[in-house]
Amino acid sequence: MRALWIPALVVFALDQASKYGVVWGMDLIRLGRIEIAPPYLVFQMGWNEGINFGLFSGAPDLARWILIVLAIGICVWVARWAIREGGTLGLISAGVLIGGALGNVADRLIHGAVADFLNMSCCGITNPFSFNIADIGVFAGAAGLILFSGHGPSKAA
Repeated sequence: MRALWIPALVVFALDQASKYGVVWGMDLIRLGRIEIAPPYLVFQMGWNEGINFGLFSGAPDLARWILIVLAIGICVWVARWAIREGGTLGLISAGVLIGGALGNVADRLIHGAVADFLNMSCCGITNPFSFNIADIGVFAGAAGLILFSGHGPSKAA
């Protein structure tokens, strides 16, 4: 069980600390853009009211609450599934995903939108989108679940 909740707490804490440090501590909310190592790493402020890549942004406030409830429901489902099926690597992956999802839920609850600030481009390709540590957690956790699912306890037929 600790293999699930410790990664979730670590990703959640890293996400919230990075948002606080960059968005408010470095005043990105006012500056809008801070070039760290352009074009590879730029802090570029973005508020995402929708889902990935801003899909469904600008929807009524009800959409925000639907996304919050949906994210929490998915977290509960993933936790239950990982505890039943996951094995250690599956539990860790689920925890990383849950920590990221809850980091974005916290933003929606506190600010009404998700604070995104990481922007990376390379090799002549300009990325117009920003993301955050929580998004990395959701992606990495989902990838881990795909790679490590089915390695946990199995049920008798």
